[in-house]
Amino acid sequence: MQTRKLGNSGLEVSALGLGCMGMSFGYGPAHDKKEMISLLRSAYEKGITFFDTAECYGPFLNEELLGEALSPFRDKVVIATKFGFLEGDSKKGLDSRPEWIRKSIEGSLKRLNTDVIDLYYQHRVDQNVPMEDVAGTLKDLIQEGKVKHFGLSEAGVESIRRAHAVQPVTALQSEYSLWWRTPEEEILPLLEELGIGFVPFSPLGRGFLTAKIDENTQFDSTDFRNTLPRFTPEARKVNQALVDLLSKIASDKGATNAQVALAWILAQRPWIAPIPGTTKLHRLEENLEATDLVLSAQDLAEIEYAASKITIEGSRYPEHLQKIAGK
Repeated sequence: MQTRKLGNSGLEVSALGLGCMGMSFGYGPAHDKKEMISLLRSAYEKGITFFDTAECYGPFLNEELLGEALSPFRDKVVIATKFGFLEGDSKKGLDSRPEWIRKSIEGSLKRLNTDVIDLYYQHRVDQNVPMEDVAGTLKDLIQEGKVKHFGLSEAGVESIRRAHAVQPVTALQSEYSLWWRTPEEEILPLLEELGIGFVPFSPLGRGFLTAKIDENTQFDSTDFRNTLPRFTPEARKVNQALVDLLSKIASDKGATNAQVALAWILAQRPWIAPIPGTTKLHRLEENLEATDLVLSAQDLAEIEYAASKITIEGSRYPEHLQKIAGK
């Protein structure tokens, strides 16, 4: 497995990480714990050293899962987790008060069965707490040896600059893929300027870009994609045009849609490490092969030209959630 460094921080991770949320939360009922432990350990054996979780995934179930699964080789992997929701529950709203961050870190350390968090993200920017207070608390936690690196998730330009001025930000985690390219406008240039790494979540469009979902797909009643405007049957029908483009390129390359989508992201910057999620070993293996798929400058130009003619239908979040994304 190739490795990458997240910006100027020196934090080295596998070129592809593993987003673990879906094992416990978000995409239907939690999966069998033994099966997920086996999958996580297989991921490590196949070269993945970068694992992403959060206290609110469950809540708490996902951290406990990783704590058990990764304990045999804890010192050889990078674990990223997140704070920032009241009582660790995303349904209860944001809370990044310094006192809550300190409570959160103690819970995460215990659940993850570790004495230090490698990369600790603020899950979403809390408009009620000055970013300087958040970054200052992380600076203290780093000095105390409880955290190695500070990260932000879905933060905007102003928040990133304010945080970075207090405590250098190692990585920004935000959505980025061929069907959500807004970070290219302001975020990627800023990260390059400041030497911050980028960790795209949902690099496969929450599964849509894999060509395994169409307008007729029925999601589990607890799957949060049911609430996303981009995933209405009408939007999926329109957005199929992007999947068809990927399918054509994949056919030409003897690859899969997922592999092309991931290879495209990896080709954008050397300090980008996407974290596709999966609960299936064969999908994990498929995704890993993307690191060996090289897209030439001509390939990338052709993708750019074709994608520029496709208009994506639907917002990525419902209106009430958009206000906490990218501030």
